[in-house]
Amino acid sequence: MREELLRWNRSALTRKAGIEKTYLKVRGRWCYLYRAIDRNGDLVDTMLSEHRDMAAAKVFFRSAKSATGLVPDKVTTDGHGSYPRAIRSTLGKRVTHRTSAYRNNGLEQDHRGIKGRIRCMRGFKSFTSAERFCRSYDELRNHLRPSVRHNHHVPASRGRMLQLRRAATVLSILAAG
Repeated sequence: MREELLRWNRSALTRKAGIEKTYLKVRGRWCYLYRAIDRNGDLVDTMLSEHRDMAAAKVFFRSAKSATGLVPDKVTTDGHGSYPRAIRSTLGKRVTHRTSAYRNNGLEQDHRGIKGRIRCMRGFKSFTSAERFCRSYDELRNHLRPSVRHNHHVPASRGRMLQLRRAATVLSILAAG
């Protein structure tokens, strides 16, 4: 319920997405956190998986597609072998799959937020709590993140006002739950 309230803005996303995974320790074992962002750096979807294979990639692409209601024109990923087949089978054959290191840098840098938060927590003891934390942390971070476009000046007073509105929205959602 809370996640849906924070996801209201997903229909305005651009038609280019970057898909990347990172590693997290859960119960002493490595798990994979799949994350997708659009061209503007806004979060599309996130999913924690115990495996990095074709089935996990298909589930993630279906989830990202249902979260936005859009099929992207171009998807940028790392060079993992399961992505091209998963993209063709879930998103369609018209979607262009790109593997580019420099185009994926934005998402690689975006991992720093969640990795820095998890590092001080020293991992997770259960998979369900890790999954819940990763999804809610990314949603909340995306909601509170200032969404200014390149070369657009926003006065500090307006930025503070927008941030206070976003924080009030999040607090009201948490109080309702």
